[in-house]
Amino acid sequence: MNQMRSNTPNLITCLNLLAGCVAVVMAFNLDTEIYGIDGRMWFYICVGAAALFDFCDGFSARMLKAYSPMGKELDSLSDLVSFGVAPGMLMLSTILEHASSTAGIWGAGIALMIPVCGAIRLAKFNVDDSQTTSFLGLPIPANALFWIGASDWIARHGYPNYWIIFGVIIVMSLAMICNVRMFSLKFKTFNFIDNIKRWAILLAAVAFISFYGIEGLAWTIILYILISAFTREKDD
Repeated sequence: MNQMRSNTPNLITCLNLLAGCVAVVMAFNLDTEIYGIDGRMWFYICVGAAALFDFCDGFSARMLKAYSPMGKELDSLSDLVSFGVAPGMLMLSTILEHASSTAGIWGAGIALMIPVCGAIRLAKFNVDDSQTTSFLGLPIPANALFWIGASDWIARHGYPNYWIIFGVIIVMSLAMICNVRMFSLKFKTFNFIDNIKRWAILLAAVAFISFYGIEGLAWTIILYILISAFTREKDD
């Protein structure tokens, strides 16, 4: 029984990893219909499921008091696949699909900045004890949400100039490893003033998604970055 309890969070983390692996496969089959749903939507579903499992493994670890060094490392490796490699492959596939020049094809490799910077981001998090109530750099799950929104924007509005895509990839990748402190979306108290930024992001997410659909996730993450950059947490 004790072994089952201690391994439950790791099992959930493995489900995160599995969902991320399927998302990587779907990234190269965006137009393939499976059970009436195209590959792009399956990608979104898989990354969403990975995010849910990522929340549940931490929640279960706290509830069961089943913390372990192995679980911490497994969680980071799973997050890298689901929220770093998967969105990186999504953009690589998207660029290759629309590339009409040698520069565009070679430039598709710039999408690999996403998983590389994601790995650096997770490594920094694992060795930095100051990132308990806030983060240095864009959290990697937020990175994945941005690229889901950006991918949906491209699907709905058309592929822009590839230099724009390259620029956005560079900026968002560097956002993960920058030293800008970004607030956590976890509610620490029920005080409205203490959580006003969190409420603002949640309400903005609802508004953006209601108005723009899935692409609203990208606008939400941009707003999150801007609020973090121009404000500070009281306990920072």
